[in-house]
Amino acid sequence: MNIWTFHHYATLPTLNGHIRPYIFGDFMQKKGVNMTVFAASYLHFSNKNLINDNHKFIINEDSKVPFVFIKTPSSNSGGITRVRNMLAFYFRLFSISKEYVKSCGKPDIIIASSPHPLVMVAGIKIAKKYNIPCICEVRDLWPEAIFAFTGINKQGILGRILTAGEHWIYKKADAIIFTKEGDIDYIKEHKWDVENGGDIDLKKCHYINNGVDLTAYLQSIDENRLDDPDLNTDKFNVVYAGAIRPVNDVGNILDAAALLKEYRDIQFLIYGDGNQVDILKQRIVDEGLTNVKMKGFVEKKYIPYILSKSSVNILNYSQAKYNWTRGNSSNKLFEYMASGKPIISTVKMGYCILDKYKCGLSTEKNTPEELAKTIIQIRNMPKEQYSEMGKNAREAAKDFDYQVLTDKLIGVIESVVR
Repeated sequence: MNIWTFHHYATLPTLNGHIRPYIFGDFMQKKGVNMTVFAASYLHFSNKNLINDNHKFIINEDSKVPFVFIKTPSSNSGGITRVRNMLAFYFRLFSISKEYVKSCGKPDIIIASSPHPLVMVAGIKIAKKYNIPCICEVRDLWPEAIFAFTGINKQGILGRILTAGEHWIYKKADAIIFTKEGDIDYIKEHKWDVENGGDIDLKKCHYINNGVDLTAYLQSIDENRLDDPDLNTDKFNVVYAGAIRPVNDVGNILDAAALLKEYRDIQFLIYGDGNQVDILKQRIVDEGLTNVKMKGFVEKKYIPYILSKSSVNILNYSQAKYNWTRGNSSNKLFEYMASGKPIISTVKMGYCILDKYKCGLSTEKNTPEELAKTIIQIRNMPKEQYSEMGKNAREAAKDFDYQVLTDKLIGVIESVVR
């Protein structure tokens, strides 16, 4: 079987971006299924463009999974440039895929992944052209996210057009994969499902979360050790690893650290980069937060080792900037679970994986006081209870191992091929 995956932000493990398609492709090949990934040349998460000449696309066949990088303009300034970037990828998918067929043959199935819906529209139209199925993978619910972040009126003309387009995608897709367990509720809420008089059969809706390559993760802990004295102390290490942007609300961690300054055995280690780093560094100086250390950007290969040396790992989010009622699909969550250490989430989520597997605690309120209290709660746990929580995290990661998730994806593919 020959599968094409359309994913605007997909990239290789050696670059910075979404590697879910690559991991699936790798595991698929081991099962005798070929996957080619079509992605944008402009790497959204590293401000780097892989095509700076007149080439319309380039093919990377040096990795286990072939990639077709389609030339797209930079979108580092956001706003209109990001819209141009999305439109370029959408329109060029049609011509580039047609050209690719001439040399490599047509696919048997297309998987079109969001975050933006134009990729799924292209996937559905190109699949129809070749008379093959299209599976749409919904990672973020657009336009819901647009309404939340931009203030566009859902009931306005633009809002209704976007919602109608979303409905069209769900109706035309041969199967839908949601990466959060509760996202299927979204269709029910809109009464688009058959049981509510709509035209979408929920039997074609599936749930495949993000996950972790557990074998590679555990191997990385042993092979990629970071020389960082702060990770090898007797202190209670509260670790955050990830982007440092407003949606991650890392300032909340500093607020909690300020409340715990009297606890000399607790230190906060923050790994990552983003547009709020300088602001937070200045706060540390101004407020005398000697228990907080900003570690900066580290290569991804070191993350498993860092997390395994923590005492507790923090999932820190802004409660107001996202709808958490339908669950969580962040890669970070599953990397935290694989580390075998307890997890604290600063938001109480629906379909909560921490509750289901008893591998962490969620704060009732997204406040520094609640976070500080929960950190102390885990620090003061009896040794047996603390160890059990860590063991539960590692055990739970097995359910989200990409070997397991690949089998689920193959099941979805077989359902539409039949």
